[in-house]
Amino acid sequence: MKRNFPTIGLAKLCGWFGISRQAYYQYNWETISTTIEDEMILQQVRHIRKNHRRLGTRKLFELLQPFFMQQQIKIGRDALFDLLSANHLLVRIRKRRIQTTNSYHRFRKYPNLIKTMVPERINQLWVSDSTHWKLKEDHVYISFITDV
Repeated sequence: MKRNFPTIGLAKLCGWFGISRQAYYQYNWETISTTIEDEMILQQVRHIRKNHRRLGTRKLFELLQPFFMQQQIKIGRDALFDLLSANHLLVRIRKRRIQTTNSYHRFRKYPNLIKTMVPERINQLWVSDSTHWKLKEDHVYISFITDV
């Protein structure tokens, strides 16, 4: 058994939603052209990322400017961020874990003797600190001593 449903015209549908037919067609064409531009941008980003996997979006945006001019694509930096985010192409930020002091060791820990002390004259209280940087092959240490 075949059912025949009544045909509703586009003008009547648009009238129900309070838009003109022209607005409906403009929206469809705009959506299609935006989708094509997005695909072109994503293809270009993938091409660049083949050689530069960790290149961030801000630098990508600068590299893509000639491409945007050539293709007459108007997109801002934030819109590029949104596009790359929606397509899972943002570079994840690597979390660096830097351990500076290990207070959980088995050796004796001395109490802070100057916690409540207020120095009243010079040469009464000296403090020091040291730190190190790890370079490619070596460690570099720096130490200083200061009169509080």
